[in-house]
Amino acid sequence: MTLRFGTDGVRGIANAELTPELVLALGRAAARVLGEGPFLVGRDTRISGPLLQAALSAGLATEGADVLDLGVFPTPGVAWLSAADGQPAAMISASHNPFPDNGVKFFQTGGRKLSDETEAALEAELDRLLAHPAAHARRTGPALGRLLPGDGHARYEAALAASIGGRHLAGLSVVLDCANGAASEVAPDVLRALGAEVTVLHDAPDGVNINDGSGSTHPQDLQRHVVAAGAAVGLAFDGDADRVLAVDHTGELVDGDQLIAICALDRRTQGRLPGDTVVVTVMANLGFRQAMAAHGIAMIETDVGDRYVLEEMERGGWILGGEQSGHIIFGDLATTGDGVLTGLQVLDVMARTGRSLADLAGVMVRLPQVLRNVRVATRGMDIKGSEELTLAVKAVEADLGDRGRVLVRPSGTEAVVRVMVEAVTAEEAEAACETLCQVVGRALGA
Repeated sequence: MTLRFGTDGVRGIANAELTPELVLALGRAAARVLGEGPFLVGRDTRISGPLLQAALSAGLATEGADVLDLGVFPTPGVAWLSAADGQPAAMISASHNPFPDNGVKFFQTGGRKLSDETEAALEAELDRLLAHPAAHARRTGPALGRLLPGDGHARYEAALAASIGGRHLAGLSVVLDCANGAASEVAPDVLRALGAEVTVLHDAPDGVNINDGSGSTHPQDLQRHVVAAGAAVGLAFDGDADRVLAVDHTGELVDGDQLIAICALDRRTQGRLPGDTVVVTVMANLGFRQAMAAHGIAMIETDVGDRYVLEEMERGGWILGGEQSGHIIFGDLATTGDGVLTGLQVLDVMARTGRSLADLAGVMVRLPQVLRNVRVATRGMDIKGSEELTLAVKAVEADLGDRGRVLVRPSGTEAVVRVMVEAVTAEEAEAACETLCQVVGRALGA
């Protein structure tokens, strides 16, 4: 068995698909491809995190790379330190996935996610190590790398606080849902230091409760608490804190599209939106597209995955982009999506303007969207070869016309095909999505 990179690193069931033996070999391959470091290595709060972090670190040290152990740390914090200190880095996390899963994400020197070409080189080196383990000489003596304690939590928190330009959040009542994950200490500390009145939910990780009925994938508890507490806003992070969704004072969910729209208009007003342009993925809601067009903001579209958003931002010199899921990148402040940073930018808009989140989010009307996953035989399946599915998609698109949108794509992280339909009414979107899901299951199902 070997590992293949998906949309966001490698993932699998810890100690079954993602074994310590494989991760150790991956660490060896990373040191050979990305350089001898030292490597920064962090993890989220999963029970398997220390096990896999130890394996990855051992593999890196086997090849002579020193390893700086950051312990539990947000993924964007690892990326920020990678950029600040000019060191390659790795994060042990499966993001929003349930706790039995885990994964490895790499950052090249400078805090950028790996390019497709670098990932391919890493996969090839891993395959060579696994196929012919005895053919690769091992280092001994002083040529081995060292495992050292890392640092940087205080510097990262200070950078987050500084992102709002010396202003404060006094007077804002905020409820945080930390998903029992990597944001559990960082997010409350930063917001309190900036003067916000903070209530925290799901900040007691025990190794198995990460993302369990909490966080950005399960915001219902946060929605209830915001209304019950009479808070101005709620923020829901995922397990490794690289994404965030918000909740307004009425309990209404505010997704990544709406957060990008709020920040895009605010930055344009301040003259801080180069080219009056934002970068989003094909998943962006039709309502977002209509709102941007109405306000004269151009929109560039990429494949799903925040690294593709970042690549396009860097190509064009744009500084704002992201995904509906809450992965949002502020290119002048970070090299990757950062849930806490995004939350701070939105709270800063609220504090500066005196407007509620509900009012700000009204910049766009979110069209009903239905998204379903259909299990298929293999991850990343090529769906273009199915004539039945191609015809079905064309038929649904013809029925919807310019009143809706269809997107059918294979997942880059799971053996599923994602079917998304937007329409004027929820009933119409639901019916069209059900039709397409049946075709996917019949034509491509496992």
